[in-house]
Amino acid sequence: MVSISSRRRRTGSALGLAFVLCAGPAAADWSYKTAAEPYQGVTIRVLDEITPLQETLATLVPQFTEETGIEVDYELLNHFEVINKGQADLLSGRGYYDAIMLHGFQLGPMLSAEVLRPIDDLLADEALQSPEFDAADMIEPAYSTTAAFGDKRYGLINWNYNQIYWARKDLFENPDEMAAFKDKYGYELAPPETFTQLRDIAEFFTRPAGTTLAGETLDSDFYGIVMEGVKGGSTFLSLWGNFIKSYGGDIVDADGKPTFDSPENIEAIVAWADLWQFAPPGMAEYSLLDVPTVMGNGIAAQAIAWSDFVLGIDQPGAAPYAGKFIYAGMPHKEGMEAERSVEGETSVTAISVHSEHPEATFLFLQWLAERRQQEALLEAGNGGVPIRNSSWALPVMQEGELAGLFSAMEDSLKVIVAKPKMPDFYELYDVLTGISQEIGLGALTPEEGAAKAQAAMLDICETCLLD
Repeated sequence: MVSISSRRRRTGSALGLAFVLCAGPAAADWSYKTAAEPYQGVTIRVLDEITPLQETLATLVPQFTEETGIEVDYELLNHFEVINKGQADLLSGRGYYDAIMLHGFQLGPMLSAEVLRPIDDLLADEALQSPEFDAADMIEPAYSTTAAFGDKRYGLINWNYNQIYWARKDLFENPDEMAAFKDKYGYELAPPETFTQLRDIAEFFTRPAGTTLAGETLDSDFYGIVMEGVKGGSTFLSLWGNFIKSYGGDIVDADGKPTFDSPENIEAIVAWADLWQFAPPGMAEYSLLDVPTVMGNGIAAQAIAWSDFVLGIDQPGAAPYAGKFIYAGMPHKEGMEAERSVEGETSVTAISVHSEHPEATFLFLQWLAERRQQEALLEAGNGGVPIRNSSWALPVMQEGELAGLFSAMEDSLKVIVAKPKMPDFYELYDVLTGISQEIGLGALTPEEGAAKAQAAMLDICETCLLD
């Protein structure tokens, strides 16, 4: 059975997880049918997050039951519900779900609570190992940094959420705008490679009503950039993943001690906060859902956005400016390309420590992550966010109007790593995202905000990483 509940759609370890899932001499005789024989008639419950890709995935799940005889109750909930309901089930000990999709930032608190089942014994069980899994094909470093902690492994990769650069192609290719930009800044108008260029473009395209844009008189103000600014969203995560780390900074050192007020961090925060002057005045209330809406309606020239939401906007008829966009990888600090960082949120489907059917659940998670299912998923969904390197070469990813978007995803996923495992992540996140918003609004200077954030972090955890 596949059940979908949707109230609101949302359109590590140095091990490297280089484990090889092979069953030795008997590999040629292995099949899901024979592996699942001890679990005939078992029903497993899996909680996942609803996106267009997961909705497509739900249509493939019955094929697993046909192959194995294992019934799957595959439940999809929105971003906030899957976090709240999934964690409540894990922490309460109820054990309704056998496996739950977890964003990377959830792993620290859940590992600290010891509610996730390591899967090393399942990976080592030749009766369960599919010779078709091919772990070496998984996209790194996101996979290993997310799914492993210490000498144990937890779950298989589920989704590679990632941010990309997004802009108005029609404006970037307008001859008048191109000429004016080069005259003012001395270089060609194109997707930015550096944060300095990002700012130049934001400044250039910010214009009041009554002026012209691409030869047309503006009826309302037009903005050079839009980013997430809401307190409860990923505002701070974007500042951290895209800017702070690209400037060579971080919020903790290798020992887990807070470093929010470091010079590198302050320099990054200054650059990020400076962009707010070129953004819509209501950006402090913009969530990850609102940024694509603003771009789709033609209110801003460029954006930093989650790529999976872009998929829902840049479709024929989905938004007024669909089909008029260009994509690229995230900019970096000038002279620091090697330190380039991109915000992403790799997720895993982890088996609950309370599950009564871990073997059957493992077979399902392995099946989902295999190449044949992933290729069928992307082809059925006209593309998507891959978890395997081989997926980039699929025709659906290389051809068509969204090929540029998929190329930008690939560029981002070359450098995306998981969040550090922090038991107090939620407390840290709540205070740091609020301070980030204050900085963006100008209520705090970057220096004041960094000092306030450093003090707040020290109040929560002198050493913030999971032991």
